[in-house]
Amino acid sequence: MTGLRERKKAQTRQAIADAARRLFLEDGFDGVTVAQIAREADVAEKTVFNYFPAKEDLFYDRLEEFESELLDAIRNRASGRSIVDAFRAFVMERRGVLQLQDDRAATKQLRAINRVITESPALLARERAVFVRYADSLAELVAKETRAPEGAIEPRIVAGALIDVHRLLIDYVRRRTLAGDSARDVSRGVRTQAKRAFALLDRGLGDYGVKA
Repeated sequence: MTGLRERKKAQTRQAIADAARRLFLEDGFDGVTVAQIAREADVAEKTVFNYFPAKEDLFYDRLEEFESELLDAIRNRASGRSIVDAFRAFVMERRGVLQLQDDRAATKQLRAINRVITESPALLARERAVFVRYADSLAELVAKETRAPEGAIEPRIVAGALIDVHRLLIDYVRRRTLAGDSARDVSRGVRTQAKRAFALLDRGLGDYGVKA
């Protein structure tokens, strides 16, 4: 029974997130109310807030999962692999819209998503806050992985540099997408940019945090 209950909760959560995403893409984030999302998902407004404490959570519904996957990639890196190398492999993995095979569909979806974000000050603010949270959680893990002494600045420097690369790559995708590039071209371009960025990091941090 517990398994069934959890599955139903997961289905309800996904239905709410899907309904919200449809409405946001149609009318923009700021043009949609939580009451509208509740009606679209056929649930009570209170139910929406039970699963998503803030409206922004409905758009960025995978942020915690992404953060967990990122930290696991660092924590579970193979012996002999550095923190930078593990982060690079994780960031360069195709995911989300960029992994779709249909270029026209991917391009359309990518443009719609980034248009919604850039038109909403609330979503842009949440995105900035998320990058800060990612940097904090990554710095904490880096300090643990390298057995850094209390108060050492190296873990924060490394985490800040890595998360900044991630942020800049997202900015690149957004800028090229809204400029009219196809998803296929954006995907190729962002990989080139990532290789250049990590080549620079390798010069100073390539052997940092190599796992024994």
